[in-house]
Amino acid sequence: MIIKSFGNPAKPIICLLHGGGLSWWSYQSVIDLLMDDYHILCPIIEGHREAYQETFTSIEDSANHLIDIIESNYGSIHLLAGLSIGAQIALEVISKKPSITQYTILESALVLPIPGTKALIGPTYKLMYGLIKQRWFAKLQAKTLFINEDHFENYYRDSILMSRESLINMSISNGTYECKPLDSINHPVLILVGQKEIGIMKKSANLLHSKLKNSQLKILSNYGHGELSQVHPDEYIQIIKDFIK
Repeated sequence: MIIKSFGNPAKPIICLLHGGGLSWWSYQSVIDLLMDDYHILCPIIEGHREAYQETFTSIEDSANHLIDIIESNYGSIHLLAGLSIGAQIALEVISKKPSITQYTILESALVLPIPGTKALIGPTYKLMYGLIKQRWFAKLQAKTLFINEDHFENYYRDSILMSRESLINMSISNGTYECKPLDSINHPVLILVGQKEIGIMKKSANLLHSKLKNSQLKILSNYGHGELSQVHPDEYIQIIKDFIK
């Protein structure tokens, strides 16, 4: 895991965890709007971008790496926020170390296993690995991830760099993840999910809301998976500011 940092080191720390197949650049618009008032950390999850030579192993391992980095260098942070697998890693972090952050935002966090994940992903992704690196296929994938034209080259480059092992491990870990006990988490947690997301994602959001005693659940009208932070940075930032006010 590699950390990119932006903004003023004297300001409160916000840590933004990107989704699978993305990297710090997916938060560029958010960073630009926050960097005057915050010190922003953008971890690059193993297997991605500059960390492509580090094989992604599991959500749990990535969470442990991030805990070590934060505790060793900063002690604790003001806000931990993540999207998709980044949200799963953030959830795993606070389940292990609740006091590491004062606030947490979980955007589209899957915590209910998808049946057949292990059986299907390994063989399927071995066959599709070459296809994933084709430019035309990357264009199709980018649309589903709400990646705009300005960031397509970043996404395509990262797709080419990611190893097959990282891709398979990440997909299996994402599709089989179940949250650990959350009883010790007392700080405020905001759970975000798009109204247009698949049913299991909305069920996951409701389950998290029931398990996290100091949580808020916000269903994003007419939004898909990751659409809020990736397409509407102004709205995302307003939600952050309202939450941590």
